[in-house]
Amino acid sequence: MSLIPSFFGGQRTNIFDPFSLDMWDPSDGVFTSALANIPASARETSAFANTRIDWKETPEAHIFKADLPGLKKEEMKVEVEEGRILQISGERSKEQEDKNDKWHRIERSTGKFLRRFRLPENAKLDQVKASMENGVLTVTVPKEEEKKSEAKNIEISG
Repeated sequence: MSLIPSFFGGQRTNIFDPFSLDMWDPSDGVFTSALANIPASARETSAFANTRIDWKETPEAHIFKADLPGLKKEEMKVEVEEGRILQISGERSKEQEDKNDKWHRIERSTGKFLRRFRLPENAKLDQVKASMENGVLTVTVPKEEEKKSEAKNIEISG
């Protein structure tokens, strides 16, 4: 039974249960009104759409790294599309819920994600490799060797 109203957010607290004490979260409810007009499917996708991906260029390759903890390689797809577009996509499913479960907080995002990158002209599209280790997806796109321009001496007549 709720005995004490919280000063922040209007939630109630049970004084006899130390784990039910509401702590004030300054970001709680900040985005609620902004997300109210967005359909649930779009919210689910956008929650995971901001998957962070690093892109590093070395002398030999372009290297993309994405933190995707908990995903299996079967749940991800790496593709190279027309126009030198590298597409990394996947889906994290929701956990199975039991009717007797009581969730206190859900912070891990679920749903689909999709990131696209336009690769530069020097990318070897037929040699792209991807690997997954410890929840980090690494995509390596080798680069063509730069052609060094040779200066050609031209005789001056006259």
